[in-house]
Amino acid sequence: MNRSYLFVPADSERKMAKVMDAGADAVILDLEDSVAADARPAARESAREFLVGKQDVWVRINPMDNDDAVADLEAVMPSAPVGIMLPKPRNADDVVQLAARLDELEAANGLKAGQTSIISICTERPEALFSLGSYAAATPRLAGLSWGAEDLSAAVGATANRHEDGSWLPPYELARSLCLFAAAAAEIAAVDTVYTDVLDNEGLAKYAGNARRDGFSGMLAIHPGQVEVINQAFAPTVAELDWAERVVAVFEEKPGAGTIGMDGKMIDRPHLVQAKRIVELARRLAES
Repeated sequence: MNRSYLFVPADSERKMAKVMDAGADAVILDLEDSVAADARPAARESAREFLVGKQDVWVRINPMDNDDAVADLEAVMPSAPVGIMLPKPRNADDVVQLAARLDELEAANGLKAGQTSIISICTERPEALFSLGSYAAATPRLAGLSWGAEDLSAAVGATANRHEDGSWLPPYELARSLCLFAAAAAEIAAVDTVYTDVLDNEGLAKYAGNARRDGFSGMLAIHPGQVEVINQAFAPTVAELDWAERVVAVFEEKPGAGTIGMDGKMIDRPHLVQAKRIVELARRLAES
């Protein structure tokens, strides 16, 4: 479960040279929006070379209904990215199509079957919002769902997608919520979208903190300076870890109980699920 995913344009050797030192839990080499169409062939080659020997590096390819997606996958899969980020899916069928293509490319390149995960940016097209529940049965490769508002607002002809204070306007808050619920239904990670003001770390900290509060497990980043703020926001506090460990302990003492009193409050199985997530995240962070 990654807290931070840092985008880097795959056509910028300067930025790629620095990205692994930014402290992000995962890096995403971008072959889509940040790379001009005529620069993609060279960017694919750069991505293929960069991936060799790296861990926790993803690649955002182009949409599945774009011919560039095939070229993207054929270029990077020999170097075994940990996963593929899929933008602008029409519905979960695009993820199924991607998974089938990954089956073929893993076999062709001598990779372990199923080793390449998928994150889908599931809200960038209006029609996609009406079938988000179908991701739950799409493919075992699906590791997470994220969302985006820029393409969505452009598609509906909106002149803005945020209030003046930076909060989301209702249509995009709805898309965010649907992404969160779809990820929960599929029992995979929910990854909140980017915070575009790269100079506003105070605003970023508040946004990331709210994302964690709401149930997101991580967030996308577009600048190295955002990574530490995001990582801190999604890391359990000492008080949270103490609470979680005690919840796990009291249920271990009474494994058959459905509801138990602790600190003058009643806790039940949903609290135990949340506590186990916090303990596991803390364990993973300590190991890394």
